[in-house]
Amino acid sequence: MNTATQRDDPEQQGRRSAAGPRARRTVTLRQRDARTGFALMSPTLLIVLAVVVLPLLWSVLISFQRLRLINVGRASLFSPLTLDNFRRVVTSQELWTTLRTTILYTAGSVALVIFLGLLAAMALRRPFRGRTAVRAVMLLPYIAPVVAVTFVWRTLLNPQFGVINQWGQHFLGWDRPIAFLTQAHGHLSILGLHVQVPTALLTVIAFEGWRYFPFAFLFLMARLEAMPGDVEEAARVDGATHWQNFRFIILPQLAPVIALLAVLRTIWTFNEFDDIFLLTGGSAGTRVASVRVYDLLTVQRNVGAASAQSVVLVVVLLGMLAGYFLLLRRRGERA
Repeated sequence: MNTATQRDDPEQQGRRSAAGPRARRTVTLRQRDARTGFALMSPTLLIVLAVVVLPLLWSVLISFQRLRLINVGRASLFSPLTLDNFRRVVTSQELWTTLRTTILYTAGSVALVIFLGLLAAMALRRPFRGRTAVRAVMLLPYIAPVVAVTFVWRTLLNPQFGVINQWGQHFLGWDRPIAFLTQAHGHLSILGLHVQVPTALLTVIAFEGWRYFPFAFLFLMARLEAMPGDVEEAARVDGATHWQNFRFIILPQLAPVIALLAVLRTIWTFNEFDDIFLLTGGSAGTRVASVRVYDLLTVQRNVGAASAQSVVLVVVLLGMLAGYFLLLRRRGERA
């Protein structure tokens, strides 16, 4: 027994010694691949760090400092910290007014973008002659320069020479031209009742829906193209109507894409600045929170207060998104 054991031990030791270098070589190759991947990613990481992370951290830092625009060049990382900027921003009534306008603007724009994108995707779902050209035309509002499209809208909606008011007076019976971009509130008569509507805010929401519905159209059209057609055919054979087919078959399959679009458009629209600034300049009830940040920075020259307002907006947006994801998670668990 001892001799056999002693005879086997060198063989086992030989196998272990042969397997040992291979194991060490495998670990070394893995480490080398990891180092290569990190080396390839490092330029992108450095760019993101320099362009995104460092300015963000600096913005958070100066929100706790008394810093004016004229003193930015002499600002120091070790300046005294204070909460005066946040106290000024939070206690200002203008913050809550602009925040309410921003939420209304975001909710209306996101809903309109998704609705128009879904409508266009369903309309162009079936093949017909010229569908490719129509799809290409659908993308024009999204790819056109924002300065150009806002200039066109301002010209069309001009109360003096705009074609929209001309058509409204000649064909729709308007009593007088409507200042769509400079009128804060208008009165609409419905069944004898006079309802006050935010004219300028609804106009910029309409512009937002028109400009960004191609983004939703692309996402929804791609999902519709990937859907199998046998389920819908079986539903039609069973006597399902077009609405039932859409409600119980198509819409549930589009729900994840619609949820993703809602999250992305909420983030982007909540921080929207250029569209509103170019259309109305933030006047006539369209002064959203991003325009107030711009005013704090350029008009009042208060860099600290502008940074504090930005940090508050980030916190509000993160809270909204956290609630949204929690709601989606609960719905998923119930399903």
